Amino acid sequence: MTTSTPETMFDKDTAQLMQVALGNQKADLVVSGGRLLNVYTGELLDGVSVSMKGRWIAYVGADGDHTVGSKTAVIDAAGKVLIPGLIDGHTHLAWLTCVDEFLKYALPGGTTTVVTEAMEPFPVAGLEGVVDFLDSLKDQPAKIFATAPFMASISRAARGIPIDTLKELLDRKDILGVGESYWQSVLQEPDISLPVLDETYRRGKTLEGHTAGAKGKKLAAYLTAGISSCHEPILPKEVLERLRLGLYVMVREGSIRRDLEAISAIKDDNVNLRRLLLVTDGIEPGDLVKRRGMQYVVQKAVDCGFDPVAAVQMATLNVAEHFALDNLVGGIAPGRCADLLIVPDIRTIEAEHVISNGKVVAEKGRLLTAPRRHTYRSGSLNTVSLPKPFTATDFIIRAPQGQQPATVRIIEMITDLVTSELRQETAAANGQVPCDPANDIIKVAAVDRRHVPGKTTTGLIKGFGLQTGAFASSAAWDSSDIIVVGASEADMAIAVNRIRDLQGGAVAVKDGSLLAEIPMPIFGLMSPAPVETIVEKLQSLKQALQSLGVHFPDPLLTLSTLTCAAIPYLRICEEGLVNLKDGKTVGVFVDSAPAA
Repeated sequence: MTTSTPETMFDKDTAQLMQVALGNQKADLVVSGGRLLNVYTGELLDGVSVSMKGRWIAYVGADGDHTVGSKTAVIDAAGKVLIPGLIDGHTHLAWLTCVDEFLKYALPGGTTTVVTEAMEPFPVAGLEGVVDFLDSLKDQPAKIFATAPFMASISRAARGIPIDTLKELLDRKDILGVGESYWQSVLQEPDISLPVLDETYRRGKTLEGHTAGAKGKKLAAYLTAGISSCHEPILPKEVLERLRLGLYVMVREGSIRRDLEAISAIKDDNVNLRRLLLVTDGIEPGDLVKRRGMQYVVQKAVDCGFDPVAAVQMATLNVAEHFALDNLVGGIAPGRCADLLIVPDIRTIEAEHVISNGKVVAEKGRLLTAPRRHTYRSGSLNTVSLPKPFTATDFIIRAPQGQQPATVRIIEMITDLVTSELRQETAAANGQVPCDPANDIIKVAAVDRRHVPGKTTTGLIKGFGLQTGAFASSAAWDSSDIIVVGASEADMAIAVNRIRDLQGGAVAVKDGSLLAEIPMPIFGLMSPAPVETIVEKLQSLKQALQSLGVHFPDPLLTLSTLTCAAIPYLRICEEGLVNLKDGKTVGVFVDSAPAA
């Protein structure tokens, strides 16, 4: 397998490449006679050959015969178009599947370089977990970089990253900067945020942004830290505002958000698109199998009316320039890494051949080079630490003495992701606040599984749809929590205990019986199972939850984001309810403080 590690990724035998370019040595692989999409000039050049030695391009020109020897493999690309290998500049690989399973589908879809967030393992496994995750990205048939965790969190226990830890990560060549920093967190807690951003800025590495809802003076204040990008705009006017302020704007077309069609209207504004990038922001297994990553995204950009040259630039050179990797990837030129696709024509982004690191890794959708399966450390496989089994009594909400009726805060689902605060009087029964499934009000609890194991906040949620049973997951965003919703406290306990037994996963329970589960023992976030198996288990989980009354398009995503520090606006963690408008932690009962 032709691979590279962070330590060797930029190493090349320049003298040898010179000799191949001159014809004094012969190439290992030559793609001849294709029509080259030159992303540097925006031209389409006919009759171009690309000669490769090892992982690198030695020669690009009209005639590459002088680089062909008796042992040189030659691909005739006459009548075809050559484009650079595609780059996904913002995704989340520590979610559901392992990287080798991801690459089984992403590589045949033309993705040869990936930049992933590395935040997810940090709150549950610390620096050792992040390093283990980064090790899983090494020695793969694609180049995979990462960003260090910024660690915005509504939980104080999971919030922030120590500077010494950050420095250790920033010293790595495969860490390109610090990951998405939520603007609210930066402005609300500068004492925690600015040392992280300043240290990264001094290193000359990227500061990835997250500006959903920011505008005017608040957006400007946030950007003064040196924020270089944002993937949150959903409207052309939001994209244009950020482009004008010097940001690279990432247009999402993945499983969490599909914004490309709405944003495509910006092509009619006669503005320069060289700071517009195409990214997925994460692909769930079903979409990965069906769409195969960046190939689908670039094709959709073409179908939405973007000039095909611009569409390819948005997934190659633009991304590489943003991360200062354009000396390595992003274009087809001498001295660059030998990553390229052969596609039928400029408007049909369907990889007939995928070349990564100078080797044909996929042909006509068929993977030819198997990705490496990583063996995770014991600590990464044991991240669910609870001191004792849970019981129904652990999810009792006790009303304050002397308050009848009491006013409670309820997390109200506005969409499948967005919430608000609903205040409602409730009459306690025997001093306890019960569920009210008839009015779509059930319980929600966050249980810490690492920092203060077993610490729990239980609240109320309206609009989730669950009429009976319980649903739990250890893959709660931005936290070290297990998140569980339920119409039955007993079923909630069974679901949490099952996750403890599995060392992570997602579980649906009804009347004490397990309906569906997805084991995720790697950090409590990922499964080692094949992608196809995970697709089947996700479908079974969705069907089980539909039988319980939940009809969100992706119930696991909805549940997991209830702890998220970025999506408006009432969230929950083991410390209490958190209002993202002001960042304050509050109790379930109005006029009461959260539990210490």
